[in-house]
Amino acid sequence: MDVKIIRSLPRDVDALCALFDEARETIKTLGIDQWQNGYPSSNVILNDIARGESLSVIADGELCASFALIEKGEPTYDKIYDGNWLMGNLPFCEDPSYLAIHRVAIAVRFRGQGISSTIIEYAKEYALRTGKKSLRIDTHRGNVVMRRMLEKHGFVHCGTIFLENGDERVAYELIVFS
Repeated sequence: MDVKIIRSLPRDVDALCALFDEARETIKTLGIDQWQNGYPSSNVILNDIARGESLSVIADGELCASFALIEKGEPTYDKIYDGNWLMGNLPFCEDPSYLAIHRVAIAVRFRGQGISSTIIEYAKEYALRTGKKSLRIDTHRGNVVMRRMLEKHGFVHCGTIFLENGDERVAYELIVFS
């Protein structure tokens, strides 16, 4: 399978929305409410694209996954509860040393084919190229599929963060420099 990762473009928004709709259905079958309110919306996706943060994974010419890489920090990561970040708990403005991964979605028919490994490896390489020391990500406590995938790739559960709307998420970090 020929897999490449490219920056998403505004013309991709409908395909990306369809991918996220499929991901929402999968999450719903797990019995959790993550993304069930229409998140990420087309506006969120377009904003990610405009900032150059939205990435599309193309396998054999077909969109198979999407994720966002955030270089400018994640405000909800400034405070972590019931634990500590591996690289320390300083706010991003004081220590801009991590890259955040958000909005990971893999098409059902491409799951189990190494796409998550491709995403994580790309993020690690990008972090190293841009001088970041770690990758951070969060997910719903009940999203056992995502949590298993993160732990399989070496991410460490660091504690709990709260989104701007107050929803709780489990937080993970992976140190990428040696």
